[in-house]
Amino acid sequence: MDHLLRAHAPISDEGWALLDLEAKQRLTSALGARRLVDFAGPFGWKYSATNLGRTEPIPHTPVDAISARRRLVLPLTEVRAEFTVSREELLDFDRGAVDTDLDDLDDAAMQIAFTENAAVFHGWKAAGIVGITEASPHTPVPRVDDFNDYPQRVAKAVEILLSSGISGPYGLAVGPAHYTAIIETAEHGGYPLFDHVRKILGGPIVWAPGVRGGVVLSLRGGDFLFESGEDLSVGYDYHDPDDVHLYLEETFSFRVATPEAAISLDAS
Repeated sequence: MDHLLRAHAPISDEGWALLDLEAKQRLTSALGARRLVDFAGPFGWKYSATNLGRTEPIPHTPVDAISARRRLVLPLTEVRAEFTVSREELLDFDRGAVDTDLDDLDDAAMQIAFTENAAVFHGWKAAGIVGITEASPHTPVPRVDDFNDYPQRVAKAVEILLSSGISGPYGLAVGPAHYTAIIETAEHGGYPLFDHVRKILGGPIVWAPGVRGGVVLSLRGGDFLFESGEDLSVGYDYHDPDDVHLYLEETFSFRVATPEAAISLDAS
């Protein structure tokens, strides 16, 4: 029996398959950071820390003639989003219903995806995670009133990365509002803004809830490192006469290896 305790839940095998499928479908589109950074793992629930390959001296040792150093690691962060599913809804699904209400699961999936994306791109100080925009030494590309200038802003960002010796292709992570604007905007002459921006980048434009403004980053590899211990999983907490209380959970760490390989587009 594993720590997710799924065997204790009053949920059929078919019900678990439904929950896993719904969670996967919702998370696949929302976990934008994973499409742009290097993903390693999953290494399992017991995997607790990322090796940083560095040490720090230990000033005092039991014997004066001995020197010692402490290996440095980045602990993985456990993230959990709780949700409930009606027991009646689960029974109706087992009877053949096809319109099962899983809105609470959808909300939990969006919350945990938002948290992961925000940690990767903007950092999470309490978890020891330095985000991509925090680490970048580049001054953010400023925003102007006319959204039609977005290709010029992206081109400027790419030029700055190239001038820093950072090769492409490049990707762009944007929050929902900016993504919608890029999709819906046509430049003068009717040319889709989305296609123009993608040509400049040579890579994808990624919908990433939790991103403020936009972030242009190199996709050459080796610059942004995400380690997964337990990948996102649905676990069981407890149940009462009306509802089954469940959760989405993951463990992860994130490091920036090359700060110069990304630049933000100011959201203000």
